[in-house]
Amino acid sequence: MPIADQIIADLTAEGDDLDRLVSGIDREQWRWPTPAPGWTIAHQISHLTTSDRLAELAATDAAAFRARLAELSGDVSEAADAGAAEFAGDEPELLLSRWRDARSGLLGALAAVPDGQRVPWVVAPVSAATLATTRLMELFGHGQDIADSLGVQRPVTDRIVHVARLGVRTRDYAFLTRGLTPPEEEFRVELSAPDGAMWAWGPEDAAQGVSGPAVDFCLLVTQRRHRDDLRLVVRGPDANRWVSFAQAYAGPPGPGREPGQFGPR
Repeated sequence: MPIADQIIADLTAEGDDLDRLVSGIDREQWRWPTPAPGWTIAHQISHLTTSDRLAELAATDAAAFRARLAELSGDVSEAADAGAAEFAGDEPELLLSRWRDARSGLLGALAAVPDGQRVPWVVAPVSAATLATTRLMELFGHGQDIADSLGVQRPVTDRIVHVARLGVRTRDYAFLTRGLTPPEEEFRVELSAPDGAMWAWGPEDAAQGVSGPAVDFCLLVTQRRHRDDLRLVVRGPDANRWVSFAQAYAGPPGPGREPGQFGPR
């Protein structure tokens, strides 16, 4: 299966899993707070809805996307909060319907992007596969917030390989967005997959690197857990600095989570 098709299939499955989770909660639970300050579960789904719509626009109408991005070019955090609030007051059934429609539209748009064509996105133009990967990363991160709010454990699947890969690829961006110069040398990242396999990126003889469970690394780069609460082994001063602020998502540095907020994994 072509890589873009595989990622789109995994994006579909990740969304379906989260859909099943929120479909089973009652009206009161939709208003429960999540670890994102000021965001309820309804805010989380509203954010996914508006950002899916934005991604669909990028994949279907580049000019309209750029115009919309220009409207949002102020404070990215404020734009995210506005998107989260847009449908948060809807009845759960309507909000779920809006999200499902947005997901369906995005999946169709991604599948229709011609091979080799790049589409505009927040930081720079990307392939359809990369755009799908960013959306899967969003589902992973915001899905974790919802699971934390409900006090449930989400099933961990090998779909998180896309999140892990994105976390490795965005290493330099995490430095640059903080006004720091990225290290010249590559790191070695070795992660144990949910099925017991080993995923690795970077040269084997790298002097610095990160190793540990893949799910912990994904929680790190989506800033859903503090590094102190994760089972990651870090080698080298630059790698140590990276794991203190790694982020796989576009936008300004986020506050992340507090050490001990959820307890050690």
